[in-house]
Amino acid sequence: MIEVEVKVKADHDFVRRMILQRGAEFVCVEEQTDVYFNAPDRDFSKTDEALRVRVIDGVGEITYKGPKMDKVSKTRTEFNSPVDAQNMKSILCALGFFESGAVSKRREVYKLENFLIGIDAVFSLGNYVEVEADVSDGAGPDDIQKATESIFKFLETLGIERSASIQESYLE
Repeated sequence: MIEVEVKVKADHDFVRRMILQRGAEFVCVEEQTDVYFNAPDRDFSKTDEALRVRVIDGVGEITYKGPKMDKVSKTRTEFNSPVDAQNMKSILCALGFFESGAVSKRREVYKLENFLIGIDAVFSLGNYVEVEADVSDGAGPDDIQKATESIFKFLETLGIERSASIQESYLE
């Protein structure tokens, strides 16, 4: 699956008010804890990959993210699978992977048109907004570019410029 996403630092109250005025649907609030792992044979910070075990309100999942596909967004290949988080951490460590960092956040999730909007309060880092666009599994480069542009156009309607896009992960 391709995840087309743009992350920005933003005022939560302002963004929440603006998207609700436009008809956004509140989906849920999640407490997320992410533990990131590095590989024994390569440094994911150098290869621009990520491997994490996430717990959302007590439910675990493992995610692998490939290198970013462009210089303006966080678009990348992503694979997710439900897991028993503690067992998966133990398996990864037994295979030589090691923990490289952890991030905890409270995420409010909203749906507006074809966007999934995460309003994130990241502990020790601050307030962020992540906007993700729907892209079909067979999407080509043109579809991905269109989805990325649609996110930037949406953010511009909120007064958030393209230059505000942050490519770094919460660990960087």
